[in-house]
Amino acid sequence: MKQELVAILDFGSQYTQLIARRVRECKVYSEILPHNISAKKLNEKDPKAIILSGGPASVTSKNSPVCDRKIFDLGIPVLGICYGMQLIGKLLQGKVFHSSEKEYGKAVLNIDKSDDLFLNLPEKLTVWMSHGDKITGLPPGFEIIGHTDNSPIAAIRNKQKKIYATQFHPEVVHTPKGTEILKNFLFKISGCSGSWTMKSFIASTIEDIRDRVGNEKLICALSGGVDSSVLAVLLNKAIGNNSICVFVNNGLLRKNEANIVIERFKKNYKINLKYVDATEHFLKRLKKITDPERKRKIIGNEFIHVFEETTKELGKIKFLSQGTLYPDVIESRSVKGAPSATIKTHHNVGGLPKKMNLELIEPFRELFKDEVRMVGKELGLPNDIIWRQPFPGPGLAVRILGEVTTERLRILKEADYIVVDEIKKAKLYEKIWQTFAVLLPIKSVGVMGDERTYENAIAIRAVHSNDGMTADWVNLPYELLGKISNRIINEVKNVNRVVYDISSKPPATIEWE
Repeated sequence: MKQELVAILDFGSQYTQLIARRVRECKVYSEILPHNISAKKLNEKDPKAIILSGGPASVTSKNSPVCDRKIFDLGIPVLGICYGMQLIGKLLQGKVFHSSEKEYGKAVLNIDKSDDLFLNLPEKLTVWMSHGDKITGLPPGFEIIGHTDNSPIAAIRNKQKKIYATQFHPEVVHTPKGTEILKNFLFKISGCSGSWTMKSFIASTIEDIRDRVGNEKLICALSGGVDSSVLAVLLNKAIGNNSICVFVNNGLLRKNEANIVIERFKKNYKINLKYVDATEHFLKRLKKITDPERKRKIIGNEFIHVFEETTKELGKIKFLSQGTLYPDVIESRSVKGAPSATIKTHHNVGGLPKKMNLELIEPFRELFKDEVRMVGKELGLPNDIIWRQPFPGPGLAVRILGEVTTERLRILKEADYIVVDEIKKAKLYEKIWQTFAVLLPIKSVGVMGDERTYENAIAIRAVHSNDGMTADWVNLPYELLGKISNRIINEVKNVNRVVYDISSKPPATIEWE
């Protein structure tokens, strides 16, 4: 059965990815596309529905982003959200007014028509507004289906053409009944079936991998993190020993991590695993390096070097697979005329050495992080893999401020193990985005056993975040902080002081380097 698609045209809203996630939560596959895609190309994708996202621009501005006007003539149901609604007003000959005063925050929506978009919903709904423009004159063929005290035209429709629009954002949690509104659009108006699940994704992906790889060999870089671990198991299920996982130990992993990865994947999952211990090589290259950016570049370049050399030893390889996620693709994409700037160039996207000449397979490039976790669960991976906290590519090197040495790594590994161990015992590990220890580049005076000490300080970092772009420090219980501090000072040689980092991102970053 052909996979249903809901196309989301991106006008630069901070909530665009959230729209995609909400649609997928309704078991309908969604894809974020450039706002300026032609009607012809969009129609070739055969979407069941089209959603126009919000955006920071004003439709009354001279250079404001617009979509292809012909999209509204395709006969495909359309839902415009905020900027998307104002754009519908502008392109379909309505009147749009730009106000210097924005309406931002909660509002009460009064429903005027409840037979489709607002079917089976209360007469009054709490909704979230975030706009400056507003429609003051309806386009021909449209009618009002909802209003608020500040917005007489807060929701509209052209029932015959199946074009709907809301001034508010149904995708955010501040619109409590927003999911029901989206479901009405997807199922009642657009006729979606809601058959997209992780089980169906796995089945179709395995089939695709088998068809493409055939009897050729494929390599996969395994780090032990969520994405690469789930990918390794999926590839093994698809093509067995033709998938070779390469696990490079750069010496910057957490305590016992290398042994855990080897035990889990080689012995338990029977995965074809090539283990490379490059600890001495990496530490030699990092000797006397203290600048954070130089550390990162050295580690990244050396990983590629080691990976390339290992690949040569494995014989003829045709494919390389990696765990690139959908947000990585979206954030790395730079579309000409796009309304929002490129956020970052992700290390998985376009960062591979061209001379490797390997064809790239990225099974997760259409998935969000939480969906990869669902794939892992469907494949039977344990919770300690599925819910593993993010770990930086350069490893503990960016949590050791200053030079990375064998002794400083020993101290940090022991301290970090205690932090994570106590967080897990407190049953907080899966509730926190990241928890870790940092070795500071200072020593301080202390007293241990009636003797003066002059030893290292450890900082504890714990943050809440949804995507790593922003983060708030976690208010860990004092009792737990005390327990962690006591264990580190008593169990880790050469540490006599523990501090807690209570800075958020921004202005600080999650990692210290």
